[in-house]
Amino acid sequence: MNSVLRELVELGSGLVTLGAATQVVPSWTLRQACRNGELVRVLPEVFVAAYLVGGRPDAPVLSRLDPATSQRAALAWAGGYGALSHLSALAVWGLRPEVVGDLVHLSAPASASLRTRPGVIVHRRRGLTIEAPQVVVRRGLTVTRLEQALVDSWPTMSSVDRQALVIRAVNDWLTTPERLSAALERVPKLIDRAAFRHLLTKLADGCRSPLEIWGLEHVFTGPGMPAFRRQVPVRVGRRMVYLDMFAERERVNIELDGATTHGSPGQREIDLRRDALLAAAGILVVRFGYRRLVHEIDDVRRETLAILATRRT
Repeated sequence: MNSVLRELVELGSGLVTLGAATQVVPSWTLRQACRNGELVRVLPEVFVAAYLVGGRPDAPVLSRLDPATSQRAALAWAGGYGALSHLSALAVWGLRPEVVGDLVHLSAPASASLRTRPGVIVHRRRGLTIEAPQVVVRRGLTVTRLEQALVDSWPTMSSVDRQALVIRAVNDWLTTPERLSAALERVPKLIDRAAFRHLLTKLADGCRSPLEIWGLEHVFTGPGMPAFRRQVPVRVGRRMVYLDMFAERERVNIELDGATTHGSPGQREIDLRRDALLAAAGILVVRFGYRRLVHEIDDVRRETLAILATRRT
């Protein structure tokens, strides 16, 4: 490969565009590098070093790159008229694993000339501008805002995945139920929109896990159950702890232990110390695990009501 072109490719971490290359070398130099098998065209006017191309030979070349390179290549092809969106944006935001072979999703203004090509899906949107506040730069990549990416991706994911990603985004302080609700309002015809709105209502009420939502809707409801407050902050000594479901009058905190998050001996020890601190503050902690909450609903409800009745007397 021409030494000047090689240096340019190295500066681009293995990626170069026709526009950048022809500023320093003749266009035939680029064509020669492709004929020699040193560069591979992945999109119109976008090339990568051949050693970066792996995966299945029958897959689009873009899908045979590592995700970071395929995302950079798609943005280079878009030339400032597109931003990573949908599932690709969620990967950049750290909510989904990046997997070789994933299609790259780009959102572009309706007036842009970009069209879907092998390995990249272009979503054309009226009113979109590729600038703040509609897009941001994250990890050096132009990407739609997290709230928009979650709304856009909602119809494409399973019910379990979509709920888990929205909850994680809120729990990790990447967004809020209020900001997600505002983004949802801008898409009135979204598939399963009612389910999204219902989830956001539960998150706004303080639920922070699928198990909490399950418990609230199927177990800790009905005659005799108090209006539990969720994720109540309580200072114990120098620590601030958050109570899953707090019955304020009875001073009872119901903790819902997931199948994975509370199973280790280390986590169990942390839970016991936390429960002891709360007991010293006059708060009784009652824990229910995933199996009982899901398979012994009536028993859990009866036990909870009996405990609450005892605390009232």
